[in-house]
Amino acid sequence: MSADLASLVSATGWALLHFIWQGALLAAASAFLLLLMRNARPQSRYALACGAMLVSLLLPVSEVLRRLSHNPAPAAPPEVLSQPVAATPYQIDMLHLNSWLHSHLNWIVALWLLCVALLALRMGVGVLWLASYADARRSREDAFWQRRLSALAGRFALRRGVVLRVVQNLESPLTVGCLRPLVLVPAALISGMSPDLLEALLAHELAHIQRHDYLVNLIQNLIAMLLFYHPAIWWLSRRIRLERELIADDLAARTLGEPRRLALALSELDLFQLTTPQLAQAAHGGNLMLRIKRLVKPEAQAFNWKAVVTVLGLSLACLTAYAHALRPAESASEVAKTALSESSKSGHVFKNPHIDFLKCKPDYPRQSLRQNETGLVRVSVLVDPDGTMKKTKVIKSSGFPRLDEAVTAAIENCKEKAGPGTVDGKPASMWIKVQYVWKLE
Repeated sequence: MSADLASLVSATGWALLHFIWQGALLAAASAFLLLLMRNARPQSRYALACGAMLVSLLLPVSEVLRRLSHNPAPAAPPEVLSQPVAATPYQIDMLHLNSWLHSHLNWIVALWLLCVALLALRMGVGVLWLASYADARRSREDAFWQRRLSALAGRFALRRGVVLRVVQNLESPLTVGCLRPLVLVPAALISGMSPDLLEALLAHELAHIQRHDYLVNLIQNLIAMLLFYHPAIWWLSRRIRLERELIADDLAARTLGEPRRLALALSELDLFQLTTPQLAQAAHGGNLMLRIKRLVKPEAQAFNWKAVVTVLGLSLACLTAYAHALRPAESASEVAKTALSESSKSGHVFKNPHIDFLKCKPDYPRQSLRQNETGLVRVSVLVDPDGTMKKTKVIKSSGFPRLDEAVTAAIENCKEKAGPGTVDGKPASMWIKVQYVWKLE
């Protein structure tokens, strides 16, 4: 793997992992704001949910760019940047987790890419499946309903021509395309629903076209495809679809001047019970009964205290994770202070191990020299009571496996024993952290 590719894989992997807590925090904040906006116009809630979805994409992208831009610049031979110190049990657990994740980053990114590829294939098949209905072999024209749709489009002030096609194997009207919108109408509705009610459903589809909802829905699905592993994205997608349908209902009802007619049309549509692909905008999509009740009898939603407590609890948990995640890498002195503070609280006295790293200095890998590889490696070292440096774990990679392995090999193969750490004056096994900088003159 080339150096640039290794850096990209590492940055992508950590960005995906960091989005787990970032997405949870974003979802908690969005849920709380949406709860406060429960009686606001659906357009406002829709804008908030779409904004949250866009931020969901920007967070990992910015994390990747940040990590790629922080590659160390070349400068002198490798040197120890900070002295090793003792770490608390919590810090050791986090170091082990960090090390495990780092060692499996390639697999994490590979699995993510595989899932994204499968979802992209599924989306592509869905797009082709919907586009195929424009073919005369799979659908037919209906002059009567084309005239009614064109007249209705005029009431929506649509400048684009909207084409209507009748298909056999659908049970709900849906809209396909953005530049050349196509409204697909099930043949069963043409023959089984009254013209006035079907016209109300077509008005709903035209509302989607006027608002360019097909394009927004496509972008939404692309983001959901990339961040498929996070439940917050599933929830945001569902909320966006619901608010989108409510907005289209309001626009259609206002244009028709008859909210009850649209409500009756939706109740008739409920009999068909069809689940359409998410890439299409369908009149039946999203909580039909809620939409029907809202059209017939609009009423303010009561404040849900249980939901408030749940959201606040989730927000607090996410803020805690946020604080830990944003805390910069601790310096040696900071870790030492933490260890001494916790030891004094427990009544024990800790003494940090001491290692003479001048006698354990790693050699610059020849291949790394040829490729001008530089970077900072942070490792955790387990020092036994007899001073043997028993284990090493990479906490922060330089982005170049050869540099990481050179540091761990130098420590593990070092013949010089360390001065062991002590607890209450007695030698004890203790993990310590070491930073090593690789530079080129």
